[in-house]
Amino acid sequence: MSLPEESARYLEAVRDFQRARQRGTLESIVALLTGRSDRLLSYGQVSEQLRTGAAIELGLQEIPLDAIVGSVGRYSDFTRSFLPRRESGQERWARVRAAFDRVEDIPPITVFQIGDSYFVLDGNHRVSVARSLDATHIPAYVTQVESRVPLRPDANQDELISQAQYAAFLEDTELDELRPGADLTVTAPGQYRVLREQIHQYHEWLRQQADSPVPFGDAVAGWYDVFYLPVVDVIRRRGILRHFPGRTETDLYVWIVRHQGELAEELGWEVATDLAANSVVYRYSDEPRKVWTRLRDRLLGAITPEPLSAGPPPGVWREQAVSERMELFLFSDILVPMAAGESGQRALAQALIVARREEARLHGLHVLSPESDAAHRRGEEIAATFAQKTEAASVAGEMTIEHGQVTRTICEHARWTDLVVMGLHHLPGSQPSRRLTSGLSTFIRRCGRPVLAVPGAPSPLQRPLLAYDGSPKAREALFVATYLSAKWELPLVVVTAGTDELDAEEVIDEARFYLIARGVSATYVTGQGPVTALIRDTAGTHPCDLIVMGGYGFRPLLEVVLGSTVDQVLHWRRWPALICR
Repeated sequence: MSLPEESARYLEAVRDFQRARQRGTLESIVALLTGRSDRLLSYGQVSEQLRTGAAIELGLQEIPLDAIVGSVGRYSDFTRSFLPRRESGQERWARVRAAFDRVEDIPPITVFQIGDSYFVLDGNHRVSVARSLDATHIPAYVTQVESRVPLRPDANQDELISQAQYAAFLEDTELDELRPGADLTVTAPGQYRVLREQIHQYHEWLRQQADSPVPFGDAVAGWYDVFYLPVVDVIRRRGILRHFPGRTETDLYVWIVRHQGELAEELGWEVATDLAANSVVYRYSDEPRKVWTRLRDRLLGAITPEPLSAGPPPGVWREQAVSERMELFLFSDILVPMAAGESGQRALAQALIVARREEARLHGLHVLSPESDAAHRRGEEIAATFAQKTEAASVAGEMTIEHGQVTRTICEHARWTDLVVMGLHHLPGSQPSRRLTSGLSTFIRRCGRPVLAVPGAPSPLQRPLLAYDGSPKAREALFVATYLSAKWELPLVVVTAGTDELDAEEVIDEARFYLIARGVSATYVTGQGPVTALIRDTAGTHPCDLIVMGGYGFRPLLEVVLGSTVDQVLHWRRWPALICR
């Protein structure tokens, strides 16, 4: 090649450098505006942070240019896309560019490999030139460096910090050796502190139980099996990751256990993992449907008077958690609002009967409204009675005293339990104006859980009657009645009242097929005329000591005007009513 040709090629290469330099400046400006880093990673820093180990020579390979994320010595000379940053690099860059017409002619570079990422030991300018020629791969002599933590080519600075913390976590716990295949990667720094705290707390608990030294590895493996995996199982079964694109199972594990801790501090008791997971999805998911649900709930809560609130749709409680626990117990956590006086004692007595059958935990709640010294003293007396009676019955439980509006506070606590047992003092009135102001009616409508209302003496709960009309809420009552009959081994009576619009035989056949399919036998009663009279007569004839029924069936305004079967059953004060929705 003649000297003029070489000069022309070099001048053209200089112009290529200037164009690449301008693109590098633009990349840096965009990175500054978006908050993203445009810097190459330093191999030394990454190697130290990830605590890399032995090196293995892999020989000559074709490697993707996009997977080259850093450099051993020149990480400050190029952007993350290997565009030149400094004018001082012009001569060397232009000479490399002028020397090669094709990417295939560029000699191999030398790199270190960590995970799926590469760091240039020799050949930074060759990489930059190859990228300017729109190449996708380049030959390289590869030395693979062992690391417990994989490094992705697209890792940002936060992820790199997280991976460094993961490497330290694995080195300290050896979890990857104790449980091969375990993946506890996270996407945000600071998560491993929570995991470490849990492991150390569990280690201390094991030492106290054994009253002797316990190997730290036993605590690590036990924590993974006993605490971590059950939560991850909930995350997987419910498909929660789809609500949080780009996050990991360990991210969600940390969020859920943190949320459980916040709820325990707020409520005074431990909240089930599945309920805490549901709450995390409801509160934080960016899925458009979840965002709309949050917005809708806030708007309706702001503009709808409490007595006219219809509450959650039928079946939400069952969808959220309990269908997965049917092989165990349906009512694992029971809320008992403890008012002063006889109604509170009736509720506690009835709740203890259910808790013994279900091996459940009772959560007593007394709401102070308004606050006063006398109200505080009554609350302390109620809490003492609750503790005394649960201990005497060998039932686990705890008592919480809260301040606030009674109905709203009970509803907020109910969402973290499976059943509410209430002793009734003031029943809904017979006049529309009285029904409009009834706190009980408002609570039953708004509460997202079944309510066992106890208007009179507590019942031994030995023979339930299901009032069934085929409505969505009645189907929820059918689900619960089936469980009670099968799990508690109780004889069940099913009653349906026919009307001009409702064929009693057709409806009761629906219930019969459902029960038979689940191995439950029952007595079936149909009749014509007012449903309340048929319920009362049937319950007295067989005899029954529990009414299981769907909640309010009309829209709230119609219930206020027309009245309800629920209200009429409660007014008899003869049987507890398990009201489902």
